[in-house]
Amino acid sequence: MKQIKDLYEKDKPREKLLLKGVSALSNRELIALIFGSGGKDHPLMSIAKELGTMLENEKLDALDIKKLSAIPGVGTSKACQILAAFELARRFYIESEKPLIRTPEDLLPLLKDYADKKQEHFLTITLDGSRRVIDVHLTFIGTLNYAPLHPREVFAVACTDRAASIIVAHNHPSGTLMPSDADKLATKQLREIGTLMGIELLDHIIFTKGNGCYSFAGNGIL
Repeated sequence: MKQIKDLYEKDKPREKLLLKGVSALSNRELIALIFGSGGKDHPLMSIAKELGTMLENEKLDALDIKKLSAIPGVGTSKACQILAAFELARRFYIESEKPLIRTPEDLLPLLKDYADKKQEHFLTITLDGSRRVIDVHLTFIGTLNYAPLHPREVFAVACTDRAASIIVAHNHPSGTLMPSDADKLATKQLREIGTLMGIELLDHIIFTKGNGCYSFAGNGIL
């Protein structure tokens, strides 16, 4: 396997990028540029080939430090570097279409289909580390004024989505936005469980049709 120094100057990944643009590089060459350098016993392009094969056979979400470090020549430091590069790309480009939640109002378009329901619907919104929505899960359907809360169901979907944080939300068919004592108790329980599990509860939103929303975090009771 050729090392970088053995390639013609114009065929080296960096020089090829400068001459022809990044789109002209193969997957292996892109990985080589991200990785940076190899070693005496593990040439860079050999490492890049192994990494490329792994990427072709594994889902990106399935990659971790252990799998990457198992490739000869890839230590913990380089594995972290590779994962960081992939995660940065995913956050800014691959998932740029996913909603970014900065305020409770950012969430309302995702909740509108439940605003006029005649029963309470409890939703769990999972978010990644940059506060972009991973998914919206309908967790419970209750009665006119009560949605039974089972924290295990909330955190089950959070764990499945590998969420960094969650927001929970439910509609009030009555039209009032004020939280009940049960809403406050449920929020306290979810926050405590989230703290133990390392999945932060960012907010609890109560919403109704045409009346906006009530944010627990915004009102200082989360």
